[in-house]
Amino acid sequence: MSEPPVCGRLLDGIECAERGEHFCVPRADHAQKFFEEILVHTKGQYARTRFELMDWQRDEIVRELFGQTVWSEEFEAYKRRYEIAWIELGRKNGKSELLAGIMLYLLVADAEESAEIYGVAKNRDQAGLVFEVAAQMVRLSPILSKRLKVINHKKRIVDERTHSFYQVIAADAGGALGSNPHGVGADEILAWHDGGMWDAMETGMGSGARRQPLMVAATTAGSDTEGFAGQMHNEMQRIQDDPSRSPHTFVYLRNTPRDADPWDEENWYHANPALGQFLSLEKLRAAAKDAQNNPIKENAFRQFRLNQWTSQAVRWMPMHLWDASKGDEYPTAQDARDAFTGRECWFGLDLAARQDLTAMCFLFPGGDECDVLWRFWCPESALEKLNTRNSGRFTKFVKDGWLTVTEGDVLDFQKVYADIEADALRFTVLGGDADKWSSDPVIQEVQDRTDIQEVFAYQNDFTHMSDGMHRILELVTEGKFRWHDNPVARFCFDAAEARIAPYNPDLIRPDKPNRNKAAKRIDAVPAAVMAVNAWITRGDDAYSTYEDGELLVL
Repeated sequence: MSEPPVCGRLLDGIECAERGEHFCVPRADHAQKFFEEILVHTKGQYARTRFELMDWQRDEIVRELFGQTVWSEEFEAYKRRYEIAWIELGRKNGKSELLAGIMLYLLVADAEESAEIYGVAKNRDQAGLVFEVAAQMVRLSPILSKRLKVINHKKRIVDERTHSFYQVIAADAGGALGSNPHGVGADEILAWHDGGMWDAMETGMGSGARRQPLMVAATTAGSDTEGFAGQMHNEMQRIQDDPSRSPHTFVYLRNTPRDADPWDEENWYHANPALGQFLSLEKLRAAAKDAQNNPIKENAFRQFRLNQWTSQAVRWMPMHLWDASKGDEYPTAQDARDAFTGRECWFGLDLAARQDLTAMCFLFPGGDECDVLWRFWCPESALEKLNTRNSGRFTKFVKDGWLTVTEGDVLDFQKVYADIEADALRFTVLGGDADKWSSDPVIQEVQDRTDIQEVFAYQNDFTHMSDGMHRILELVTEGKFRWHDNPVARFCFDAAEARIAPYNPDLIRPDKPNRNKAAKRIDAVPAAVMAVNAWITRGDDAYSTYEDGELLVL
């Protein structure tokens, strides 16, 4: 094999005289100048100012990514060394802006005719976040605004001069995709369900039609180490340790070590190189303070701020606070119900048929405080398993009336309906939410047997459960969620873990334990969340309509 020719790349009078694999200064300069002379910032205090790269952005990412060069025997030309780039940082470190800038560079500055550039994320809305940054960069740039056309409703940017485009697509989109991508911007891969779109894009880039295609992934750490993002992260760690494993892959991992003290500010900078620049140290301090006494927020702080891979679920309720909030104690469940006869309440109903508990929670508001009671039911077959695995404690729950058992392997819902009917006569039930699972016939039966008409089917997902869970924790912390020493409820809340949405650290839902591997049950929790949801979303309207003597069905 003959020696490759001199690179010869020329920029501003500087010609690269290197041969073979090398760092090409003119190529690196070209990419840097595109950012700093063509692009502008789009948000906040830096909006409309030129995109001057921070030292770490310039030297560790942009120049390295675009400067490393290899000779291609196939094309008989020099090309970029890297075809895949993985950038993993804590949130709010400018990943979206960097990714948008790279995609625009590939669109107009990479000397590629008919370039196809794709912005990919979990869904079209998420992919649209980077697109909006890129579109605003185009609008605010005197040069790009004359060259490129932004088509907002299609989430598309077009370069008519070279017949090139930048297009948003979702990672779970079906149908035909561009077969020859020149550039791909993959955003927040931690939220992707699988690697189907990644494989499709990588295969398209490998068709040979493009000399130097580039796929750039920008993400934060996730919580599923067995999922696609977790597997990719593990592979990137191996490549970082041994670049010869995949010489065409650029890796920039900034994960805080697991054994580092998360509250020591010196340990924040590795995952947050923008800290003290455009990432506020004061805001990170405030986030750390909020997280120190809240397991949910600590998990989110570690994942999204320290860029640590965390578990999918984390213990939710601090039981010392739970126990301090219990209020008056009652010897039996019937004594507790009698104490609240005539009181107005909201309810939540979590349904099960075989192995779990069916739980109904009654929430009695009192200003910004509340008292909470539950009923629990299960079939006798479930009782046997729960008793065996929990040292017989469920037998005592039954004896004291906290748990009702029906004969057989399947719950007798006629007993459930009869108990609800009795409670509807005892309390003034304003309305409630019922588990969407098999809820239609249950809701109809409850409405037929009682005066309760405002019953809504409830989806147990992140969007619907998060507010209720956060509100319960706030009330418990303030001693305003009096649960009156219900032992079954305590058993459930002690077992509850919260799963954090991979795409939003503020969204949580209860994580169901594996019935076959654990003796835990958490059914009191979703029932309480549904009752709280009914209270906080419909409470004011319900009070006003009852005072007027009318019922408003929302």
